[in-house]
Amino acid sequence: MSALTPRQIVEELDTYIIGQDDAKRKVAIALRNRWRRQHLPEELRDEVAPKNIIMIGPTGVGKTEIARRLAKLADAPFIKVEASKFTEVGYVGRDCESMIRELTEVGVALVRAEMDIELAEKAHGVAEMRLLDLLLPPQPQRPKPTRVYTPADPNAGDEAPAPAPQDNGGEARVRELLLSKLRKGELDEREIEVEVRDTGNIPMMQVFSNSGMEEMGVNMQEMFGKLLPQKTKRRRVTVNEARELLEQEALQDLVDMDEVVSRAIERTENSGIVFLDEIDKIAGRGSGGHGPDVSREGVQRDILPIVEGSTVTTKYGTVRTDHILFIAAGAFHMSKVSDLIPELQGRFPTRVELTSLDAEDFVRILREPKNSLIRQYEALLATEGITVRFTGEAIDRIAEMAQRVNEESENIGARRLHTIMEYLLEEISFDAPDSEVTDIQIDAGDVERRLADLSENQDLSKYIL
Repeated sequence: MSALTPRQIVEELDTYIIGQDDAKRKVAIALRNRWRRQHLPEELRDEVAPKNIIMIGPTGVGKTEIARRLAKLADAPFIKVEASKFTEVGYVGRDCESMIRELTEVGVALVRAEMDIELAEKAHGVAEMRLLDLLLPPQPQRPKPTRVYTPADPNAGDEAPAPAPQDNGGEARVRELLLSKLRKGELDEREIEVEVRDTGNIPMMQVFSNSGMEEMGVNMQEMFGKLLPQKTKRRRVTVNEARELLEQEALQDLVDMDEVVSRAIERTENSGIVFLDEIDKIAGRGSGGHGPDVSREGVQRDILPIVEGSTVTTKYGTVRTDHILFIAAGAFHMSKVSDLIPELQGRFPTRVELTSLDAEDFVRILREPKNSLIRQYEALLATEGITVRFTGEAIDRIAEMAQRVNEESENIGARRLHTIMEYLLEEISFDAPDSEVTDIQIDAGDVERRLADLSENQDLSKYIL
């Protein structure tokens, strides 16, 4: 687990997310507390429960991005799920425990990728030897001559058989020469025939895989795959392609899946993060507990034991949810946090309200983050040999327009910038492959000219921008 201090975590988040300092501080403390818990005595470690967080704020202000970047910093299993997609037990749809199964799958994939890196060098050596055997098959060993004594036969004689000719090491020298060429890449384009495992899926299993069987924690394809004999097929590929195929097979043999599963479950239980989005969609609205509110409360009751701490059965074994960090988020513009059932409210002790973004925030979003939209579009058009530069006034005008459209229609936060930038650069992006102009500067006048008609027409801006 990452040992970053809360201040360092906030600094890392600042490189991608503008503003929302309160939310960053709270998630930084929550992440640091995971690290602190790991250093407690064992008898106290189990008593420290994670301080789950509810983020309250409109769409497009950075709720999901904060949680996603936090999980990357922690190198922890992370999933994002929408609370509105779950249904109460007994109804058709996803049951709430499936989020823990998905989290465990992510944990297994994470640990498997780490072990692949650890064993990559060993797998490369195994694949190299197999390639060498394909290029120069080893000669069969000659049987050693044995001396047979037959004293009862006077014609047999008692001389030893003629000695076998001594091996002059020629084969060993050829193999060394081939190995040297193989490592230098001189044989990469040579075609060879290699026998690899047939990993093709059984069509019947595909029928099952899309019908919800995975929710039962049973992987039918793996189960039947172990019962059926392992098939192989011969492929004619280049040496370079064969090396990749053989390295993958070697990794499958070298990786101990029991250890992978054991480490993945431990990491999921102690470091896993579940981002529960749209939690406001399952909050009742004080209508007296009839109609759709009954179903919403049913989903809340199903989520409650998972957040409180329970044991969920997965295909890898049982997973305890006591120390998984849950970060819930919702706009709460049609409901309030107090509309959630009290027991669920009590399991989210940390609450933070994210502020709406204004023109000043939009300017910083366009300029400062590593993955800012300006940098993205500059890089995209640079692939066509076109250099695009935005003046400071143009960026200010884009930000002002984004704020105005958000105020006059639905407030979708920073996502409004994506729409405006796409319309602003539509003509340039379309003509880029055929354009003879290689240097384009966009100023405030260009922004006004290209977006004036849409911004002035309220009906059009409502639906297009």
